[in-house]
Amino acid sequence: MYEEIFPEDVEALIMKEKPINIIDVREPFEFKEEHIAGAVNIPLNELPSCCKAIDPSKTYIVVCHAGVRSVAASEFMAEHGYTVKNMSGGMMEWTGGVERDPN
Repeated sequence: MYEEIFPEDVEALIMKEKPINIIDVREPFEFKEEHIAGAVNIPLNELPSCCKAIDPSKTYIVVCHAGVRSVAASEFMAEHGYTVKNMSGGMMEWTGGVERDPN
């Protein structure tokens, strides 16, 4: 089972400089356009093969564009023993700062 977290709550954690782990499950081209600072890009279709490299002792916030892929990723990760929070509404609801890859 996983929890839901609202974008404004994620932003509040960032503003408090709390250490958080964000996994963005969008495709690389989407991630390059804009993403939450510090997020790691692991596309949804690559998540099963990358799980072994993800530290199971940490809590992860999972993000996508609208919240659909992140639900699938959150379900998958929760079923495999990870502590996960799905950011509801995805980047469409995000009003905080973003980073863009220049390339």
